[in-house]
Amino acid sequence: MQLNKNLLIAIAVLYMFILILLPTFTIFYEALHKGVDVFFDNFNQRNFQEAIKLSLIITAITLPLNTIFGLCAAWVIARNKFPGKALLMSIIDLPFSVSPVVAGLMIVLLFGAQGWFGDWLKEMQIKIIFALPGMVIATMFVTLPFVAREVIPVLEEIGTDQEEAARTLGANDWQIFCRVTLPNIRWGLLYGLLLTNARAMGEFGAVAVVSGSIMGRTTTLPIFVEQTYKNYQTTTAFSAAMILAFLAGLTLIFKEILERKTGHKANL
Repeated sequence: MQLNKNLLIAIAVLYMFILILLPTFTIFYEALHKGVDVFFDNFNQRNFQEAIKLSLIITAITLPLNTIFGLCAAWVIARNKFPGKALLMSIIDLPFSVSPVVAGLMIVLLFGAQGWFGDWLKEMQIKIIFALPGMVIATMFVTLPFVAREVIPVLEEIGTDQEEAARTLGANDWQIFCRVTLPNIRWGLLYGLLLTNARAMGEFGAVAVVSGSIMGRTTTLPIFVEQTYKNYQTTTAFSAAMILAFLAGLTLIFKEILERKTGHKANL
């Protein structure tokens, strides 16, 4: 029995080493094996920095908007019973099941030059496809469920007793949310924010479809990796990939901290 347990652990470790650790190590090796100076030379390229800047801008817009939506949706779903509740939850989960490339194509079909709103957008001189608005919409679509899906179970678990007690003491809705609800859901909310941030920074498929991948203008960091690798600028590509891997590592660290705090809270 002990032998089988050790064998399974060894298989799991080997599996993770081949699929996760080895590719991650390869990225860092390829980015740095020619020296740190080469990495910083790549980092100082204008297109590289524009890609980082664009990824940060898209994430900075997406994160608060999807957080507000996620909190509102979670509150409505967890605190109310109404016809179509299951359907609403299924719609929120839709981005999990739809391919990001398909999501990008849907946005093009709506807002592209030949799309449903193409003529109206042209008259109003509003450009969405191959521009920042389209990339933000695509990122918002793929990251939409994370906050709601993390907060809903927490709200259902804590119930309404504390909120009703605060209301009987004269607190208004805003005071109840800030002083009772928000402290109770903070770890679930932070976990959702973390997942949303990680997906927004690393999203490729949907953004690639709507952006046009114009180097220096509509190229996010993941697209920059793909473009430079295709152009045989492998060191630059791996340098950008290392930045993404580093951000993913930070996300895992924060995720672990949040899970420990959540577990600590549950044990109290």
